[in-house]
Amino acid sequence: MAEHTIHLGEKIKRFRELLGVKQDALAVELGDDWNQKKVSMLEAKADIDPAMMEKVAQALKVPRQAIENFDTERVVHICSNTINSYDHAVGISNYGTFNPLDKIIELHKEKEALHERRLKEMEALYKGC
Repeated sequence: MAEHTIHLGEKIKRFRELLGVKQDALAVELGDDWNQKKVSMLEAKADIDPAMMEKVAQALKVPRQAIENFDTERVVHICSNTINSYDHAVGISNYGTFNPLDKIIELHKEKEALHERRLKEMEALYKGC
């Protein structure tokens, strides 16, 4: 099977999307002479000047090499292995579910108990005056 290589503009696009950055936001970071359309045109280029790659990397706050070496298959592999490992590490499995609302309720009850203890301490303090 032939390896499909992604051109630099496509790597910028995929990296930007993974970071959740819109083209407009990247354009703002790149400077006044940039706009969404210009970012789109940059992402369509196969070859990009190293200085431009550095500028994009700084705007995205990542190392230039991270963009240049970006490999979708490796990202998917790492994410799938990390998610599975994390799920098992924290006890989440297909056999049970974790409800975040239960944790919020538990924390609220702890907060109420702390508040009650502080009120009692304050009452005891004022009785001594």
